[in-house]
Amino acid sequence: MSSALQTPAVSQLLSQKKVNRNLYPTQLVEAALRRGESVMSSRGSLVSETGKCTGRSPKDKFTVKDAITADKVAWGPVNQPFSPEKFDALYERVLDYLKDKELFVQDLFCGADPKYRLPIQVINEYAWHNLFVRQLFIRPTAEELKTHKPEFTIASAPSFLADPQRDGTNSEVFVLVNFTRKLVLIGGTQYAGEMKKSIFGVMNFVLPQRNVFPMHCSANIGADGVTALFFGLSGTGKTTLSADPTRRLIGDDEHGWSATGVFNFEGGCYAKCIRLSQENEPQIWNALGFGSVLENVVLDPVTRVPDYDDESKTENTRAAYPVEYIENAVIPGFGGHPRNVVFLTADAFGVLPPVSKLTPEQAMYHFMSGYTAKVAGTEAGVTEPQATFSTCFGAPFMPLPPKTYAEMLGRRLREHNAQCWLVNTGWQGGPYGVGKRMSLPYTRAIVNALVEGELADVEYEIEPAFGFSIPKSVPGVPSELLNPRNSWKDQADYDKKAADLSARFAKNFEQFDAPPAVKAAGPKLVGK
Repeated sequence: MSSALQTPAVSQLLSQKKVNRNLYPTQLVEAALRRGESVMSSRGSLVSETGKCTGRSPKDKFTVKDAITADKVAWGPVNQPFSPEKFDALYERVLDYLKDKELFVQDLFCGADPKYRLPIQVINEYAWHNLFVRQLFIRPTAEELKTHKPEFTIASAPSFLADPQRDGTNSEVFVLVNFTRKLVLIGGTQYAGEMKKSIFGVMNFVLPQRNVFPMHCSANIGADGVTALFFGLSGTGKTTLSADPTRRLIGDDEHGWSATGVFNFEGGCYAKCIRLSQENEPQIWNALGFGSVLENVVLDPVTRVPDYDDESKTENTRAAYPVEYIENAVIPGFGGHPRNVVFLTADAFGVLPPVSKLTPEQAMYHFMSGYTAKVAGTEAGVTEPQATFSTCFGAPFMPLPPKTYAEMLGRRLREHNAQCWLVNTGWQGGPYGVGKRMSLPYTRAIVNALVEGELADVEYEIEPAFGFSIPKSVPGVPSELLNPRNSWKDQADYDKKAADLSARFAKNFEQFDAPPAVKAAGPKLVGK
């Protein structure tokens, strides 16, 4: 299969006079300011607005269905098929649109392990987008650039709008992945995260075929040299909890687990920064200087000081920065086989314990479920907590059947004697609006205790709703919080909520092809 960059159209595009190749951050900042794309904050971050798309556009993401993907991809509402003919036609229109534009190109890698890394090239219409990808992916050395040959290309044209009737898209926005052309085509959206996540999806397709488990998780290493993994959907604390001053960060979002250990896919971090504070998240706060990119963060019009509490543009304000901006980061991003694997959830029903120890079968069940909850006010029409299930804690980026990834998880947990935990960063003592959210210091104490092995010898009890093993004591955490039923004033009400959430889990799990032992590891109160 030839790379899209070897086609005459793209070669001609990249040979035009206004192509900027592998510019350094200072040059890209200057270009973004010169072109009026961005402004600079008081601390030197480049600040950009993404327009109407302040997050990903999952309904506008497609995979080209052809000989490579037809029998492998789990087609459906998440992995939507797109015809090769429609792709080719839209591709030519995008190339024609870009041919007279000033372009910015970066040659990069995805994957810290040279054995499994993917050489990529990113072609951008915007300078700030080019800075974003340079900071988020792995930057080749000068020597590596001499022999860099991209195996996958992103062509991003945010100002080009699709015509749904003509192009076969769902809207003006499109994110199209073509494994035959080895090309990602993006248009109609200025949200930079689409570029990062599209390559993540590519890795999730190709790596399982090479016996590497791709994971939507963060990873860090303790003073003992032992790795820990943190899975979780947006808003559960994945980035916050992995950026721990007492541990070394491997990466905050995407990793592979190979026969030799864990490796980061990226060279940067992409953190939510709504309500960011120096007190609660000092490492992220300190990283947001020159060379970092802020999306949709509101600045004081005079001083240019960021107001991280202002959500007037979006709740999903973001910060992108190289991983080396985090003090004591692991460079390059390698770690050994993890001893602890943490699933993070923000349960707005107030049912799940703050920490639970899972069997491998329970781990596979909850990995396939990928549960968290939306709370009132986060989206239009959400007036009470809503259960949200995202397979493998990253359904939009998982092109293969969920069973493929779950079996890889279970196999590695057993092979390397790793312990899996479920940590609830959500509500205690009642549902959202009644109970209180688990304090970050308590959650940090729980995570510190489990990664340091302090929960290995404590006494456990089985809670009835889900069959979880929950510790009776955790250093630094009030014991009355550990069993959620005991923290509710009305325990009968807790039982009703627990049965309700259990039923939602069971209903969601009906869609999966899973071994009997994994199905049996689900909730225990369904139908009672």
